[in-house]
Amino acid sequence: MSHSSFSKDGLGAAQADRGTLIAFVLLVLVGGSNAVAVRFSNLELPPFWGAAIRFATAGLIFWIIVLGRRIALPKGRALIGALLYGLLAIGASYAFLYWGLVRVQAGLTMVVLAFVPLMTLFFALAHGLETFRWRGLIGALISIAGILLAVGGGLGTAVPVASLLALVAGAACMAEGSVVFKLFPKSHPVATNALAFTTGASLLLGLSLVAGEEWNLPTGSNTWAAFFYLVLIGSVVLFYLYLYVLARWTASATAYSFLLFPVATVVIAAWLAGEVVTTSFVMGGALVLAGVGVGAISPNGQLMVRFAGWRRTFMREDRIHVN
Repeated sequence: MSHSSFSKDGLGAAQADRGTLIAFVLLVLVGGSNAVAVRFSNLELPPFWGAAIRFATAGLIFWIIVLGRRIALPKGRALIGALLYGLLAIGASYAFLYWGLVRVQAGLTMVVLAFVPLMTLFFALAHGLETFRWRGLIGALISIAGILLAVGGGLGTAVPVASLLALVAGAACMAEGSVVFKLFPKSHPVATNALAFTTGASLLLGLSLVAGEEWNLPTGSNTWAAFFYLVLIGSVVLFYLYLYVLARWTASATAYSFLLFPVATVVIAAWLAGEVVTTSFVMGGALVLAGVGVGAISPNGQLMVRFAGWRRTFMREDRIHVN
């Protein structure tokens, strides 16, 4: 391969990987604040109803973009994948998460969601996408110990078992949804989100109807602010970024974002919601992150390999241009 052709191909790969890395960082920043906004939303809106109108409104925005840009909708197996992704990662997962967040603080919620990378690895194993590693099992056990430590000390309040189990179920649905997404052909992220949000919102509306929730609109300014944030930033931007990264990285690599969510969430929750953070929670949360790090990150570090690969490519480009 000539220097000129290598330079062109290598620089293109470097730019593409750098773009994905930037999207990943933005994903972490947005995702870390969502649990706090949901807590504010739950102050006035019943959980299933609040989640339903959030995703229905965000889905409408995606449909407007699809129609305006004339984006082709997925067909065949790609369509099935988008619908299943919507049922799992949006409908089922957020039904559990919203219900759990009614009585569980945002900081603990994000610690539970730190299980998502490990769950993603195990579900990928079950679907034949990855091979079994003892590090994954050891990491899971460490993370479970961390959850017990965090819950045992709490975040200044008692933690209802049912609400905690709901959060775990929501994390599991989110992990399975990511794996299912990888099992089907890719489609445009805007079209996928339009279909997925519509599917998920329909499931949430059905649950709200069965639960007999009151379908009302927010009255307080804080609730309206939280709602619009969740629709525009916490849904449209977040899920576009998530599928953008997921389409370019593996499911388990993308799930590493959940390792970084708790840090932002705890700081924001303490600042805006006045949530109490105890020493046992900090220790337990650190243990959870350590366990997920052991289980989800290979000895070489999958993400670090990607970043190092981009760096090596970029450095080679500099040498080529100098020569």
